[in-house]
Amino acid sequence: MSTRETAMPVTLTAYLDGIGLLGPGLADWPGAQAVLAGAAAYAPAPAVLPAPEGLPPAERRRTGKSVKLALAIGLEALAAAGQDPARMATVFAASSGDGDNCHALCEVLASDDRTVSPTRFHNSVHNAPAGYWGIATGAMATSDVLCALDGSFAAGLLESLAHVAADGTPNTLIAYDAPYPEPLQGARPIAGCFGVALVLAPAPGPRTLARIGVALTGEAAQAMAQPELEALRTGIPAARSLPLLELLARGQAGRAVIEYLAPVQLAVTVEPYVGGTPC
Repeated sequence: MSTRETAMPVTLTAYLDGIGLLGPGLADWPGAQAVLAGAAAYAPAPAVLPAPEGLPPAERRRTGKSVKLALAIGLEALAAAGQDPARMATVFAASSGDGDNCHALCEVLASDDRTVSPTRFHNSVHNAPAGYWGIATGAMATSDVLCALDGSFAAGLLESLAHVAADGTPNTLIAYDAPYPEPLQGARPIAGCFGVALVLAPAPGPRTLARIGVALTGEAAQAMAQPELEALRTGIPAARSLPLLELLARGQAGRAVIEYLAPVQLAVTVEPYVGGTPC
């Protein structure tokens, strides 16, 4: 076999304790699990973003799609894992920042009055969701924020797993994307809001779902068999996670190849964890 056909040995592993998910036609992880496992039909619909929990009224009014999405999926995953958000280190991964604020800033800069609101500016930066996460949860643990364009989910997963391995403590990956307004949407199309959060730990616990491992590979990224889910996967960078989520939803041991930075992709192995023993 060529090196493009064979994955490198797994170098990072962790135990998955909780999942949060929100996207078009996927309101939360339990509902998405039924769809991805083939127990329910997928019905495309715009994602409905809940009001951001834990924020004071003033901050709640200022938050955009990315902040609402990141808070919703992160809190869902940590609730499922039985973990305190205030004590959890995090990795935030997104292919872009707040598109609505970016659009508004561009409009101001293209006008005669170039006075930019400080609030508008600080909400436009890429790490704004991490800042609001700290306000909402009281988290004082480390928080990394990264971007790798369409490979942002894979980059975030690598970063989160590296923290678990190096620090020996749990870490939560929060990966998300939201669309731009036009005309930016025409230049960088994102088909909707989609986010996934994974709570990863160095050792199994009472709520562990699976053990996962990652390796770099030269294989092609894996597509979804269902056309509508494949359109979702290719239309939103954070939805590149869908092949992995499908394995987890089905409770199957297996391997998914996730888009990263071509020609290198990320191969993720999954071993369901049942009754305290990988199976």
